[in-house]
Amino acid sequence: MLDLTWCMSIESLSTMIGQLHHLTELRLVNCENLKELPQSIGNLFSLSMLDLFGCNSIKSFPTITSQLQHLKLRLERCENLKERPQNIGNFFSLSMLDLSSCNSIESLPTTIGQLQHLTKLQLEDCENFKELLQSIGNLSSLSMLDLFGCNSIE
Repeated sequence: MLDLTWCMSIESLSTMIGQLHHLTELRLVNCENLKELPQSIGNLFSLSMLDLFGCNSIKSFPTITSQLQHLKLRLERCENLKERPQNIGNFFSLSMLDLSSCNSIESLPTTIGQLQHLTKLQLEDCENFKELLQSIGNLSSLSMLDLFGCNSIE
């Protein structure tokens, strides 16, 4: 586990982080100046938790082409995150996705329906979230969908 919680001076992570093949948890909670994640984060095949709660300076999520197994992804309160993970379908065994209070996100990526192991999807207080895609009906393992405070859904 690598816990960099409250490391306010971090603006980016070294691409070398992708060499930590046995890393299971990466916590960057409230690293408010973290602007981006390196593409090499997709090499963390053992990663089960990526916690970016309160990383307000992150605007986009890197394109990850590998399949990260059994991942829980917490992007809660990443208020400036405009681009959600476009290739989220590659996160084959993603079990939890928390986008709560990501006020810049308006919709989920079209590949969301490919996440057959997703059990928990949180979009609480996403003020600008407008559209819930039909492909969400393909999420056969989904047991919790939290849309509280998403008042703009059509």
